Amino acid sequence: MYKSGFVTVIGRPNVGKSTLLNKVIGEKISIISDKPQTTRNQIKLVHTEEDAQIVFLDTPGMQNPKNVLGEYMLKMSRSTLEEVDVVTYMVDESLSIGAMDSQIIEELKEISTPIILVINKIDQLKKEELDRLIEKFEKMDLFKAIIPISALNDENITEYINTLKDLLPEGPQYFPEDMITDQPERFVVSELIREKALLFLDEELPHGIYVSVEKMKKRPKKSMVDIDANIYCEKDSHKGMIIGKGGKMLKKIGVAAREDIESLLDTKVNLQLWVKVEKNWREKEGKVKYFGYK
Repeated sequence: MYKSGFVTVIGRPNVGKSTLLNKVIGEKISIISDKPQTTRNQIKLVHTEEDAQIVFLDTPGMQNPKNVLGEYMLKMSRSTLEEVDVVTYMVDESLSIGAMDSQIIEELKEISTPIILVINKIDQLKKEELDRLIEKFEKMDLFKAIIPISALNDENITEYINTLKDLLPEGPQYFPEDMITDQPERFVVSELIREKALLFLDEELPHGIYVSVEKMKKRPKKSMVDIDANIYCEKDSHKGMIIGKGGKMLKKIGVAAREDIESLLDTKVNLQLWVKVEKNWREKEGKVKYFGYK
């Protein structure tokens, strides 16, 4: 019997959703950083085995929105809850349940979709702390299974996959077995560039960054891809920070991004980056939609 279905992965920012999914599919598709709002789009990631295909929806971290972009991301995360076969709710090693997690739990009580709780970063917990945390969530009587994992160390990932397979219905193979994401290469390339900006720039600045790949073309008879991309920011002062003194910051972002892009495309890459200002674009519904968040 072949099983298949759709699984959404939700939780507040920085609990490790993208790290888990990148581990499951064996490729870096969802970008990772320690800053909120890292994932902005709903990304489908496909895991295929001989007897099953699991289509994961990696969604933005759930948090109270501060602008039009934030409202879009929260709406997208919530919209998946009743449209999938299984919901994975991920928390981290925090021993107390904070306001955002309490809000998510209240929303989960209203849905009929089966829910798995994944407790991530258990490598940072003592056994007795983990036992207390599991007991706290078990008392809610909300979850079909509670699975402690360490996404970073590959701990209990197989148990998580097997639990999903048990809950999924019998169904077809939705995507070719060699397909790991529904996103085009251009999107993944733009996200890898944005990830490096998140990594190297100051705390608040990256939230206003959007990356657009303007050209992506393979050179004839050569193992080389030319990529031109624009990094958009919200203020003139931010532009200077992204470029850096003598262009050092932009070069640092470009060098690090190029390494990941070459690994993704399995070829040499000539990456050219430009920085442009689109003032306060996250506050403008028309511009948010124009940048593809709709």
